[in-house]
Amino acid sequence: MRLAVSGTYSSGKTTVAVGLEILTGIPRTQAKTMREILPYAVPGKRLEECDAGELVELGLRRLVDRVARESQLPGDFISDGSSLHEWVYGKVRVRFGLNPEGALPADEPPQIENGFFEQVIDHMGAVMKDHAVRSYDAFVHLPIEFPLVADGHRPISEGFRRLSDELLLATLEQLGIRYDLVGGTIEQRLDTIARIHGLPRLMPVEEAARTAVALVEKMGIPQETGRAPAAAQ
Repeated sequence: MRLAVSGTYSSGKTTVAVGLEILTGIPRTQAKTMREILPYAVPGKRLEECDAGELVELGLRRLVDRVARESQLPGDFISDGSSLHEWVYGKVRVRFGLNPEGALPADEPPQIENGFFEQVIDHMGAVMKDHAVRSYDAFVHLPIEFPLVADGHRPISEGFRRLSDELLLATLEQLGIRYDLVGGTIEQRLDTIARIHGLPRLMPVEEAARTAVALVEKMGIPQETGRAPAAAQ
């Protein structure tokens, strides 16, 4: 089983992917983060300062890194994210502009007046979609259930996150890739995913969840699944 954990920003993908690796023993893979790529790809710039060409380069570097890591695991794996995520980020940036922190009404036109840039993003998307179809057996998609975590690094907003989530789901539908929506606490998510896909369990779900949360905290990633649901705030 080559399973991709999907979802937009602050949905808890990394915690779930780490938890699945601990629970099942199936190795986890993920691409380098933009935080890791930026210093050598575009030295001295933050993500919101990158121009259109630099955004394309970042997306390609992340895709290459993802493919290289996946190729080292010829058998089963759990993927934190997928090749679709690189394309979705670029596509939504076309609509929100190069600094997408603000809200954008649904009827607003694209904020990057550059048809060529959008064509480039779409053609990159064709490659990334093809990779997704060929490389993953199924997706589990984590819906937006927790508030966006402001980490001082990702220039995104709730509107950006919502459109990204909608585009991810629409793309999975378009490609005919199997996916299941899985929400709830980290324990509920791990239990549901393992049950749906008949994955092995090396320990109780609660133990796997506790270990995953501790490991992700060591990575310096905020715990979305420990926050109150967005609808309650």
